[in-house]
Amino acid sequence: MLNRRLLRIKAFKVLFSTWQDGPAALEPARKELLRSCEKTLDLYYFLLNVCGSLRQVAFDKIEAARNKFHPTEEERNPNMKFVNNRFFAAVEDNAEFQKYCSRKGLLWGDYDIFVRKLFASVTASDYYKEYMESGTDSFKADCAFARRLFEEEFEDNASLEAILEDLSSYWIDDVNYVLNNILYSIDNMIAGRPLILPDVFIKDEDRDFVLKLLEVSLVHYDEYFQLVCNSLDNWDSDRLVSTDATLIVMGIAEAVWFDNIPTKVTINEYVEISKYYSTANSRMFVNGLLDKIIQAKVASGEIVKTGRGLLDGGQRVSKEQ
Repeated sequence: MLNRRLLRIKAFKVLFSTWQDGPAALEPARKELLRSCEKTLDLYYFLLNVCGSLRQVAFDKIEAARNKFHPTEEERNPNMKFVNNRFFAAVEDNAEFQKYCSRKGLLWGDYDIFVRKLFASVTASDYYKEYMESGTDSFKADCAFARRLFEEEFEDNASLEAILEDLSSYWIDDVNYVLNNILYSIDNMIAGRPLILPDVFIKDEDRDFVLKLLEVSLVHYDEYFQLVCNSLDNWDSDRLVSTDATLIVMGIAEAVWFDNIPTKVTINEYVEISKYYSTANSRMFVNGLLDKIIQAKVASGEIVKTGRGLLDGGQRVSKEQ
């Protein structure tokens, strides 16, 4: 589930909070990193599991209207399209999915008020009206509606963000990434494939990658930080932004210890991360200093990339992307 960009971000966060403890912090840092990765998967399950709660709210409203003393004709014969949505049913009826949610406590029972407000927001929308009035009744149409719901209701939702912050300190930065994965899963189902129940890591080597990245960055932090300070031109090391320093240290560690990741990829990744986790000027600073240090290590032979198809700046490029 987690791509390499997000793995780098998670390793960066752990490194940033543990580097002062040095190599002695390695084992707890590894555990923290794996916990952070697992929590992203939990968020995927938690957000998807709202489908059943929304169906229940809709069903309860229909039943309450039916049981009125003098129900209207519409209340006696309600439109059941939302309640019978096949995508919602596929999630709610998936035994493996529900087992995971129950085991991890990823349930919406304590957030009934939010679910009801969410349902009210959905039913007030134009896309809900179009869906309910459409003559098209198909699995694909149900999936398309569910996709629209997650797109419209979950992004930049302050009430949802408050719940996620309350439940897990790991979740708030992962919402958009997880939502994109949910949309991808829905698209997969529209194409006729089953509900995606992802693993934490897309490939086994991704777990090895992120653990090794954290390890070499933490073990060699002082060495690489000193290299950063020595590479500063007309700049006091005391003025070095701590997030920038951590990102550059990680970039050096990746360039040195992973033979099959091109140096351009490494530099680009940490420059991109700096846009979101450092200052407005960090992008150019991280790019310039990291490129300078890496190129010096390439020239000295400390960084040697060997691997077919991985040519970078005249150097033969391959040590794990």
